[in-house]
Amino acid sequence: MGIPIGEHTPVKPNPKRAEWLLTGPSFIWLIVLFVLPTLLVFAIAFKPFNPDGQLGPGWTLDSIRGLANPNYPAIVWRTLSLSAITTLICLIVGTPTAYFMARATRWRQTLLMLVIVPFWTSFLIRIFAWKVLLHPEGAIKNFLVFVGLADASTVLLYRPEAVLLVLVYTSLPFAILPLYAASEKFDFSLLEAARDLGATPWKAFLHIFVPGISRGLWTAMLMVLIPALGAYVIPDVVGGKEAEMIGNKIAQRTFNDRNLPHASGLSAILSLVILLPLVLGQTWQWWNKRKAGKS
Repeated sequence: MGIPIGEHTPVKPNPKRAEWLLTGPSFIWLIVLFVLPTLLVFAIAFKPFNPDGQLGPGWTLDSIRGLANPNYPAIVWRTLSLSAITTLICLIVGTPTAYFMARATRWRQTLLMLVIVPFWTSFLIRIFAWKVLLHPEGAIKNFLVFVGLADASTVLLYRPEAVLLVLVYTSLPFAILPLYAASEKFDFSLLEAARDLGATPWKAFLHIFVPGISRGLWTAMLMVLIPALGAYVIPDVVGGKEAEMIGNKIAQRTFNDRNLPHASGLSAILSLVILLPLVLGQTWQWWNKRKAGKS
């Protein structure tokens, strides 16, 4: 039979085309604001240094060779260790906090507001507030001396421990919020079922709740680890020269020395360090999906 006059066959939507239309703006945003600047930083690392702050003509490996500075391994290790410890502490503290917030239906909005309140204050003001608290004449030092946990010669400022404390303070909300978002969607009846089957509350929390919010844990880890790796204001204010991180050296080479190729070389290393957990995480997710498909 022919198609009746005046009627048209419906056009089937192309799912591939719709998908590209939806994701296209995001890809363009990533390419323009992330991929191209990253490639530019890598390219500048191979340009000659000019004392006037400009880039010299041609290409060279001098800046890459300059990364063999004997002081850099200690700074890189300090950056990695402080960032990893900060991430671990934030996850350990943030996971039960998010659990409690998701279960506290009556006080949920109030608790969420308390997590967000620090963002209402300037980041720099909060850091300088910690500098005042950790000062030799500050409240924390006086309290520790009063209770006998420290003496007059104890120094709280300008050491890696002070940097770690302030990093955890500033990063903790970035861990709690994605963990709370994942916990809010979790089916807590699974915990009750686990307890009915004989599991202790701790085992139910560890083996049911934690795997159930794995996406939130992964997001929280990235939200804390990536900014911590690039931190330079916190080490500069409360850490001093004894607690320098890679970010401090990048800032020094950029603003003080005006050595853009060397700063770009350090930035390239930092970018590779940041991309490594992303690649490992994507590989891990792909491997789990492949195992689930085979089973």
